[in-house]
Amino acid sequence: MKSNDLHSNIQQKLAIIPAAIGANATKTGAIIDRQGYGGVEFVVDYGSVTTTGSIVTLVLKEGDVTGTLTSVADADMLGTEALASLLAGARVAGTGKEVSKRLGYKGTKRYVQLSAVQTGTTSVGALSATAILFNPSLVPVANPA
Repeated sequence: MKSNDLHSNIQQKLAIIPAAIGANATKTGAIIDRQGYGGVEFVVDYGSVTTTGSIVTLVLKEGDVTGTLTSVADADMLGTEALASLLAGARVAGTGKEVSKRLGYKGTKRYVQLSAVQTGTTSVGALSATAILFNPSLVPVANPA
């Protein structure tokens, strides 16, 4: 029986563990298994970033098996990697730091993975990402699942 509340229709998984990202480093996210869900939305939270030249670029990958993930085509994303990334510029709370951004996946592959690549000479404040799986084939989704 379908439930009309969000709580019973989503599952969340930690995609990138909350941590600071070092200079010219990559945080490789967990591989998210979409089996039983129609889509996934990644919510990325950026902490207090102070260096204006530091850039965090998000990279979304997909695959039918976990060992061969490839970059997701733009047509299979909701939003863009660039819009969800943290670009160089002024560090104002709510736009260039201490901000939450999102990136959706509407493709058909079973596995997806979001990673963050930092470019710059200094580390970036903490960041994290949560994968919100939605449109489950079975409801309600157990809490916790």
